[in-house]
Amino acid sequence: MNLDLLAIAAHPDDVELTCGGTMLKMAQAGYKTGILDLTAGEMGTLGAPETRAKEAALAAKILKVKYRGTLGVPDSDVRASRQHKLRLAAAIRELRPRTVIIPYWEARHPDHYNASTLCYEGCFLAGLKQLPMEGEPFRPHKILYSTAFANIRPTFVVDITAQFAQRHKAIKAFHSQFKGTSRKRKVFLAIDRLEDEMNQIARHYGDMIGVRYGEPFLQREMMKVNNVVEMEVRSM
Repeated sequence: MNLDLLAIAAHPDDVELTCGGTMLKMAQAGYKTGILDLTAGEMGTLGAPETRAKEAALAAKILKVKYRGTLGVPDSDVRASRQHKLRLAAAIRELRPRTVIIPYWEARHPDHYNASTLCYEGCFLAGLKQLPMEGEPFRPHKILYSTAFANIRPTFVVDITAQFAQRHKAIKAFHSQFKGTSRKRKVFLAIDRLEDEMNQIARHYGDMIGVRYGEPFLQREMMKVNNVVEMEVRSM
């Protein structure tokens, strides 16, 4: 498909919560975007897989992505196994994304931090010529880590002020997950307060770059800047 931007995450709604505004912004700029959910979220306490699939399709339409798929990794068993990596490598060869957004490598949820390793190694394997699978060898040009779940200083923040309302609609498309926080639980579920926390994080990172809402990202390599005169964020 030759995607310009592909976001990969463990569960349906993870992309919407962590980088949905950025996905919409790039789609609005004319780039071909896509979302790949590693699992169908079938182990979640709320919402059957069929329901979540319908919600994911609606959210994808709101974010204007050209592609959304599910890799078929079992929920709660996201790990960098050979089987999962080969399946992901095949998807990367098919979609051929220039830039890939993946989860940060530290997180509360095991599926999230394991997804980070799985995604990186799957992208790497996709470029091996001798790998016994269909498709031309391919590796993304850029790997970005979504750090919205992580308490670290990001490399950069994307201004999503203009996209924030639509991001909110995309999150709310997952009605089974975000009905409100008044439900009483015997077991604590972070999702009961997750959307409010993610909105606060967007506001926090927006403040850091002088806008209302932002989404944070990290890259491992050094960032190149061509024009130091036109850099936007004020120092004082």
